[in-house]
Amino acid sequence: MTQREQDLARQLEECLEALKESRRENELLRQKIDLLIRRVFGSSSERLDKAQLELLLQLSEGTTATPKETSPPVAAPSKPSSRSNKPRLPENLPVVEEVIEPEPVKQKPEEWRCIGEEVSEQLDYEPARFLRRRTIRKKYVHRLDLNRAPLIAPLPERLLDRSLPAPGLLAQILVAKFCDHLPLYRQEQIFLQRHQVHLPRQTLARWVELAAGWLKPIYGQIRTGVLAGGYVQVDETPIEYLEPGNGKTRQGYFWTVNRPGGESFFDWQTSRAAVCLESIIPMNFAGVLQCDAYSAYQSFANGRGKDIELAGCWAHVRRKFHDALEQSPRVAGWLLRQIQNLYRIEANLREYRAGPTLRQALRASQSRLIVDRFQRALVRLKGTGRYLPQSLLGQAIDYALSQWPALDVFLREGWVEIGRVRMWRGEFRLGLSVIRHFRPAVPHEPYRASVSTSCSSNRTCSFTASGSHLKPSSLRFRQVNLTAGKLYEAKFPIEKLVRILAIPCASLLPSSH
Repeated sequence: MTQREQDLARQLEECLEALKESRRENELLRQKIDLLIRRVFGSSSERLDKAQLELLLQLSEGTTATPKETSPPVAAPSKPSSRSNKPRLPENLPVVEEVIEPEPVKQKPEEWRCIGEEVSEQLDYEPARFLRRRTIRKKYVHRLDLNRAPLIAPLPERLLDRSLPAPGLLAQILVAKFCDHLPLYRQEQIFLQRHQVHLPRQTLARWVELAAGWLKPIYGQIRTGVLAGGYVQVDETPIEYLEPGNGKTRQGYFWTVNRPGGESFFDWQTSRAAVCLESIIPMNFAGVLQCDAYSAYQSFANGRGKDIELAGCWAHVRRKFHDALEQSPRVAGWLLRQIQNLYRIEANLREYRAGPTLRQALRASQSRLIVDRFQRALVRLKGTGRYLPQSLLGQAIDYALSQWPALDVFLREGWVEIGRVRMWRGEFRLGLSVIRHFRPAVPHEPYRASVSTSCSSNRTCSFTASGSHLKPSSLRFRQVNLTAGKLYEAKFPIEKLVRILAIPCASLLPSSH
């Protein structure tokens, strides 16, 4: 082979390698674009029902063989069906009675004798109204002792001396702003247009700050109770806030601390660094802190030594594989099926209100087998090298394996939850929350997340490094996805989100919210 031929062969190899690298990069970019389009325009729910998973598992993604491992049976004790006869209307509502007499009885009541009555009820509503609560304190002087000073009753205690708002008005403003999500400028318009009472927005903002200051002791009690149990769930949510002189919004963070089955509180910080956790979690706290894989939690736990043990969140793991569902529908669908089985067991435990001892026993006998099989599948997929580390499925596998010690905590501790999905969905009752330092420009919205706990028997499979799979942009994939989406929408309606109450305090900024 001449020198010219050798140069041409080398150039051809370089071109083929560059083409292969370009195709790999295009595939990764296509996956990112598809994921971005789904997050912007697609459904935010991650729930997958039985029919949708069956469609995904039936897609051809390469030569597969059924392993010898079998899925453990999931115990579902039978529960007797009980129909609760709830009253149509709440019994604690006040009753306004209206008695209607026939006209002949009104004219000659002495000729008629009542033998019974028929009662019908309607649900009525009295619109809110303003009133002027006038406190009159009369002055008295002694009739005999004329030198004694005049006597007058002391003024009842108020939130602020010589303040205009009564407690009822302050409660209405707080509930409308933080529970009904009515900004102060809208409340100003409602008061003026419907009640002809003009309360400027700046005045309403000062009243909110006043009420928040009085509620600080309650916040302190809630915070102490949440941290006293030795097990909390922590998450941070980015929220834009206003700062005077900046000219634009900045990004801060709501740090949410929740005790499963108990109360929750929020703490406002301008960053998400590990130092923020030092001010949120006290030094005397020792126990389990459930969180995601954000590095600040690991740094915080390392700084506290052995006092804090980090527990992982399976909802985060599920989200990673859900994002990779279009890239590898068969593999990701099988992995999602295993996570569904875990959440099905947890749903049964919650339904029958199992205690920590029973939960630990059932998890050891049922969930442990699923988790071990799940880990072996991840290790095998990682070893094949079929999925690039930059791909969605590769990132999901690396995420799960890197968090495995933390993901295994819930199997050893019966009082630790499998994840924080209830926390994201706002399914906990929040008594009170106080935001420190700044007021956010928009009301806090909890994340939407859901995990289906209904599934059929497990289907196991193994994975190989060869074979083809459907591309996210292919017509066949779009047809299958559309069919599965219709089945999902027909079975699962959109769930309503529970709003989270957060009462700001300290240096509230006057704005339109």
